[in-house]
Amino acid sequence: MDSDAALQDWQHVHNVIVPPAAMSIEEARERAELYHLEVAYLEDVLVGCSTVRPPTDDAPDVTVIARVLPAHRRQGFGEELYARGLERAREFGADVIETVVLASNEDGLRFAQKHGFVEFERYVLPGDTVPWITLRLA
Repeated sequence: MDSDAALQDWQHVHNVIVPPAAMSIEEARERAELYHLEVAYLEDVLVGCSTVRPPTDDAPDVTVIARVLPAHRRQGFGEELYARGLERAREFGADVIETVVLASNEDGLRFAQKHGFVEFERYVLPGDTVPWITLRLA
């Protein structure tokens, strides 16, 4: 992230799309140190964000997550965020690419499936009631 304002925008989109995993600005800063984060704007209007988690020794797969605010869906922003995320994943040398979607995010699930992702795993985090779905690019 190139500015605190951009990080705050990333945090806002993340928290709107995945409220059960809402995070503080400090948690977002920690993410920015570990992952590649981007925000997307239409002129000066915030429309979405993305996260690319690089491979680690414990998790060799690369995770690409694109999030678009509801008012800006079906306008191509998800496509652009996703394409940029895939490009970054390939730069990381990804053999397997995953995404993670909250089960209640039906638009996100449809988008992932439309782009060739298939469900790999469902899980519920402690204290949560809505499952997370891990999907892998087929």
